[in-house]
Amino acid sequence: MCASKQVLIFDGDCAFCSSSARLLRKMTRHKIPIEPYQKLDLESLGLTTELTSKAVYFVSGSTRFVAAAAIAQALIQSKTIWALAGWFLKLPVIRNIAKPIYYLVAANRHRLPGGTPECQLPQS
Repeated sequence: MCASKQVLIFDGDCAFCSSSARLLRKMTRHKIPIEPYQKLDLESLGLTTELTSKAVYFVSGSTRFVAAAAIAQALIQSKTIWALAGWFLKLPVIRNIAKPIYYLVAANRHRLPGGTPECQLPQS
């Protein structure tokens, strides 16, 4: 992957994550590449399967964002009306609330609508 490329990376084995990725593609009008980690050369992005199976990542060149910060950055980079939501997620108070909420959702993604047993996070 070229250093100037951007990509949002999600767990393609998780139905909940795949549904969320489809929604984000629509929201961003397909302006940001959104790919399952299973189809990418993670090593070239400075990531691992262990990392990307637990949280969404946004890679822009050599910069990596994780979890809620990744979603915020993808929204901002899409340059759509949803970029405003991305900037909102970056506000310090909101960021401090969004981060634990993201990880709570991630830990329970197999229990959410569209979730399947494959969505359960690996035990660490």
